[in-house]
Amino acid sequence: MRFWLIAAMAAPAFAGVVLAGLHFWPIGRAEAVENLEADPGRGAYLARMSGCIACHTNADGGGKPLAGGVALPTDFGTFYSPNLTTDPEHGIGGWNLEDFARALRQGVAPDGSPYFPSFPYPFYSSLSDQDVADLWAAFKTVPPVAEPSKAHEMLPPFNLRAGLKVWRARYHDPAPFSPNPDKSDLWNRGKYIVEGPAHCGACHTPRNLLGAREAEMALHGAEELPDGGKSPPITQKALKDGGWAINSLSYALKTGITPDGDVFGGSMGEVVRDGTAFLTDEDRKAIATYLLEREN
Repeated sequence: MRFWLIAAMAAPAFAGVVLAGLHFWPIGRAEAVENLEADPGRGAYLARMSGCIACHTNADGGGKPLAGGVALPTDFGTFYSPNLTTDPEHGIGGWNLEDFARALRQGVAPDGSPYFPSFPYPFYSSLSDQDVADLWAAFKTVPPVAEPSKAHEMLPPFNLRAGLKVWRARYHDPAPFSPNPDKSDLWNRGKYIVEGPAHCGACHTPRNLLGAREAEMALHGAEELPDGGKSPPITQKALKDGGWAINSLSYALKTGITPDGDVFGGSMGEVVRDGTAFLTDEDRKAIATYLLEREN
């Protein structure tokens, strides 16, 4: 009895020590981005490819471009996309290139705190120094919007951001893009887009109870998306069984129109409207080529 009494009295202190340890556990590494000549036009293109416009512009709520505020309801709580304008107080106007690279490729804020994986930084680790420099040049052209980012509404214990450090240690394995030398340049371009900036696996891969993607089921579809819907598998077999070909998939990524004359709805409709419709024909063909020739 005395043992359990002592244990009960010590538990809060132990929990406090654990939380303090998590708080001071350093994550991430310094980003030494090569000093490159940046192209803001290419950066704007990459921003479209990466879904930045769709996720950080609350168009339905009358929000200004990249000012954030888009809600993403999940089983863990509701996430709200932050302000990415050049406002120095409420946006990223006070950042530098290294801060930007660290956030994108590592999911670590300038103050050293971890971002929730609702921000698809695990995919952005494939971005090259040139990609990051170009994106940064593009974001610096965005007019400032003095609007605070809305705080996430997370359920306990997921509201303890320090706990994300444990999640990262278990599930986050950043790696640069690695092309397959046995495949064509078009196939590798598609691989880079699908597995990198376009982060197709964020919606088309099932997740476990802690919200981590099940790597062995990549692109096999997901039953519970944040908006309550589900995503179909986009594996080679599933696409071919569904009657898709490279040309029809490329066309659908441009127009949203499927081979049977139907149209994409829901979040995929938004992906086309705000993202893939702006890509070049060559890049849409690369995506389709990779998906339809990828070994599942």
